[in-house]
Parts: sequence; structure tokens; C-alpha cells
Amino acid sequence: MKVSFHGHSVVRVEVNGKTILIDPFISNNGNTDLNAEEVHADVILLTHGHNDHVGDTVDIAKRCDSLVVAPFELADYLGNKGLNTHPIYIGGSHSFDFGTVKLTQAFHGSSFTEDDGTVVYTGMPTGILLKADGKTIYHAGDTGLFSDLKMIGEMNEIDLAFLPIGDNFTMGPDDALIAAKWINAKQVVPIHYNTFDLIAQDGQAFAEKVKPGKGKVLEPGDSIEL
Repeated sequence: MKVSFHGHSVVRVEVNGKTILIDPFISNNGNTDLNAEEVHADVILLTHGHNDHVGDTVDIAKRCDSLVVAPFELADYLGNKGLNTHPIYIGGSHSFDFGTVKLTQAFHGSSFTEDDGTVVYTGMPTGILLKADGKTIYHAGDTGLFSDLKMIGEMNEIDLAFLPIGDNFTMGPDDALIAAKWINAKQVVPIHYNTFDLIAQDGQAFAEKVKPGKGKVLEPGDSIEL
């Protein structure tokens, strides 16, 4: 399994002959190495409906005939745009040909802002547990610190976790360190930082404070083999 980071909260997983994109915010992301018109995705997983996470989902999914797995209301919204969607919700899981997806809670918001300024409610925000090829990846989505992260860590042997550290809209580095301790992943990668001035952070400083040897910074385009 190859897992790569592509700026902001964009993660790509290549496993079982499938390419999976999580939260593909590319076109308006000045901190990514990807080209939205060229990137391929068999599957797109979405944590919530904010524009900086849904990103280029519609265009990519139409071009690639991708399956889009998302919280119910967001899946419904995207399905009405002609996408092939699979709705799922917090606490629920489903096994696909590429692996199993389970959604966890996240403490944040979730809405999509249309070009004309209309705000569409897109359900509850979530985190994602992706289990494939004997490995477990946890993408926390956008969230503040919450104590049930301990439960997520106790119930799952997490090989790789992606945690937001940008502060202001999500956990900052100090809270993310507590989250890293609670989920007890074998490797922790910071995300959702340095895309905008308001969420500027030192990812390396965060990684060095995670339990020795467990924190790892991935620059856009960097990858990990699991």
C-alpha cells in the first residue's frame, strides 16, 4: 500500500489496484503538487462538505467515473449532480472491493458554498477509518480535540494517522499532540496547515514532539509504504 500526501488535507492511497483520493482540494490549493485535470481516482472519500475538502470532487469523479463515499447528506447532494455515490454515516462501515470504510465523529461543521453564495447543509463532519491490505489509516478530517479519540485508538490498531494542526478552524499543534497520544498510531502525519496564512504552523516542530519516532512530516508529493 502506498500512501501519499498532497497538501492541505489531500491524501492518496494506492491499494488493491485502486487509487483512492481523500478530500481532493486541488484547484484552489497553492500547496499541492497535483493537477486536478490529470489526477486519477477510482474512489473519492470525503470527510465533510466544506469547499476546501470537497474541492475538485465533481470534476474528477465525472472524468474518472469515480465512486464517491461520503456522509449521507453530502452523498445525496453530490448524487444530485450526477455522481456515483455511496452514503455512509458516523459509526457505520461498509466493505468495498478496495477495503473497508468506517466513519468516525469529528467536531466541526459541514456545508458547501455554491458559486452564487448559497450555503448547502451537507450533514455531520466525520473522520475516516480506512482498512485495506491488513493496514488501518485514520484521517481525522477537520476536528477539534475530543475525548472519544481515546476510544478510536483503543478500538483500532492504527498504522498511519493524519491529524489537523492548523489551529483557528481545527486543533492546533498542542491539542493535536494530545490527540496523537490518545489514538496511539504507529505514525502520525500533520495536515491542514500552511495552506493559508491563518493556519500557518511548523509541521516539523509538531512531528518532533510526537512520541519519539512516530511523528513524520510529508511534503506535498511525499509518500509512505505500509
